[in-house]
Amino acid sequence: MRLLFLVLFVLVGLIQYPLWLGKGGWFKVWDLQRQVAEQRETNEGLRARNAALEAEVRDLEGGSGAVEERARGELGMMRDGEVFVHILPQNTQPPAAGATLSTDAGAKPPATPARASAPAAKPPASRAAATAPKPPANSANNATTRH
Repeated sequence: MRLLFLVLFVLVGLIQYPLWLGKGGWFKVWDLQRQVAEQRETNEGLRARNAALEAEVRDLEGGSGAVEERARGELGMMRDGEVFVHILPQNTQPPAAGATLSTDAGAKPPATPARASAPAAKPPASRAAATAPKPPANSANNATTRH
């Protein structure tokens, strides 16, 4: 009787092995379900990113507002008569008196510069050179301006 019980126990164990540890066993199924859930989350993030990019493409194709925003933000462009204000970080020394901002082709503009949107008042042409404002040598908020 003991021998029969031992043989049956071994046979049940052999039958259960493929169910739990075999090629299509439960552990493999659970692992695949976890991978599918992770991939679904990744796909949702990518769908949201694609929707945002698609909306940006439509804005760029359809209107000039998005193009102007890109030119201002990424290329540092501004309209005639606008004043560009660059606010330096807290512990940065302001440039020397009379120094101007570099306009090298390789120089990258600041990521998010602050701009005043109101156009500056222009003096008459005869007095324009004599009364052109100069940036202060040491300002209270460490800002430099360019007209």
